[in-house]
Amino acid sequence: MHNGNGDHQWGPQGGQPPNSGPGYGYPGGAPQWGPPPQHLPAAPGGAPVLSLGDITVVNGSIMTPAGPLPLKGAVWNATDMSRTEEKIPTHAIVLAIVFFIFCLLGLLFLLMKEKTTTGFIQVTVTSGGRHHSTMIPANDAGTFPWVMGQVNYARSLSM
Repeated sequence: MHNGNGDHQWGPQGGQPPNSGPGYGYPGGAPQWGPPPQHLPAAPGGAPVLSLGDITVVNGSIMTPAGPLPLKGAVWNATDMSRTEEKIPTHAIVLAIVFFIFCLLGLLFLLMKEKTTTGFIQVTVTSGGRHHSTMIPANDAGTFPWVMGQVNYARSLSM
């Protein structure tokens, strides 16, 4: 649209959004413009600083399903209860047998290894005479070092 002053304007004419009357496909009319209404109250204490499983650190406290714990003086521990297994995959054994018949290079397929990590990392926090524990699934061998980094950060916040 051109307003005569050399300026171009975009959008509906009159500068107002078309929100009157029923809108096609929208129950109760066309959607309103602007930010969405806030239906949930803000979390007490501010934005989460750190989250490990169901343990969340928020500005001066530790939020758990059993209730808040004081952050100051909290003792954090992590225990690795995962294991990593290394095995030769089935397709490597089949390829080794097939290629062994044709040439001796088929034995190189037996060098193929597959690593799988299973188990959990247990994170515990004790503060204010209360104790809470959570289990974090170990997806790969790098899960425990990541959790330890988070626990060390939580320890630094607890001082």
